[in-house]
Amino acid sequence: MRLGVLDVGSNTVHLLVVDAHPGAHPWPAHSEKVVLRLAEQIGPAGALTEAGAEGLVRAIAAAREAATGLAVDDLLAFATSAVRDATNAGEVLARVREETGVRLEVLSGADEARMTFLAVRRWFGWSAGRLLALDIGGGSLEIAAGIDEEPDVAVSLPLGAGRLSRDRLRIDPASAVPPPPEAVEELREYVDELLDPVVGKMADVGWERPVATSKTFRTLARLAGAAPSRAGLWARRSLTRDGLRQVLGFVRHIPPRQLPELEGVSAGRAHQLLAGALVAEAVMRRLDLASLDICPWALREGVILRRLDQLGSM
Repeated sequence: MRLGVLDVGSNTVHLLVVDAHPGAHPWPAHSEKVVLRLAEQIGPAGALTEAGAEGLVRAIAAAREAATGLAVDDLLAFATSAVRDATNAGEVLARVREETGVRLEVLSGADEARMTFLAVRRWFGWSAGRLLALDIGGGSLEIAAGIDEEPDVAVSLPLGAGRLSRDRLRIDPASAVPPPPEAVEELREYVDELLDPVVGKMADVGWERPVATSKTFRTLARLAGAAPSRAGLWARRSLTRDGLRQVLGFVRHIPPRQLPELEGVSAGRAHQLLAGALVAEAVMRRLDLASLDICPWALREGVILRRLDQLGSM
C-alpha cells in the first residue's frame, strides 16, 4: 500500500510518501517540503502569527493535492511543538481542517520521543541492546532510552534549535555579526538548567548504544567529518564529542549570514546551527557520551512503522 506522512514540524512542512506493507521495509516514493520555520513565527503572546497560519494552510493544501496525485491510500498528518505550544493552536487546527480538509493530530512531546525511538530501534535492530535516542528539532529536544520498542523513559524539553535561536540568541539570519559571547554563555547555562532533572533519570535507565537523529545532528556530524548525503542512506555516520566541540568552536564565531556557505548546511536552517550545536554539546557532556551513531530514520518513519503495526494486527 502507499502511505503518506504529512509532518508539520517547527521548521518545515514535509510530505513523505512510501510504499510499504506490514513486515516490510518502507521504501520512499516521494518527498517534498516547504520551509516555514513556524517555531520562529510565534508572537510575543505565544500565538502563531497570521502570516504563519496562512503559510501553514497553503503548505498543507499543496501537500494534500500532491498526495492525492500520487494515489496515497492513507495520509497520516501530525503537528509537533510549534503548533502544540501555540496559544491559538485550536483556532489554527480548525482553520486547517476547514480550508484543506486535513485533520492534524497534535503529538505530545513524549509521543514524539516514543515514535522516534521506535524508528531508531527498527533501524539498528535488537543487536543494538539498550538504546539511547536523541533528537533536536526546531522547537524541542527529545530523549528516550530503553531495551524494547517502547522506551522506558521518554522526555521532551523546549530546547529546539529554532526556538532558542529566536528566544535566547535572538539571531537575525542576515546579520553580519555573530552572537555576543555573553549570549552564548547564557544559553549554555539555560540548557544545562533544563537538563538537570533529566540527567539522573536517564542515567538510571542506562544504555549500550547512544544514537542521534534529526537534521541538526546530521548537519553537525557532516561538519565534523561524517559522510555527505550523497554517500547514501546506508553509509555509517557518527558524531564524536571532540568533533562536536571543534565544530562549536568555529561556528560560534561565524556571522549568521555566512553559515550557509558551509558544506552540508542548508540555507533555511543555517542560523539555527549555533543553538543546535550548544544543545548537542550539553547533552553529550551531561550524559557523558563520547560519540553518537547517526540514524537516518526519525519521527516520520516512526509514525509510518506504528501505522503499519496497526494494520498488521487487524
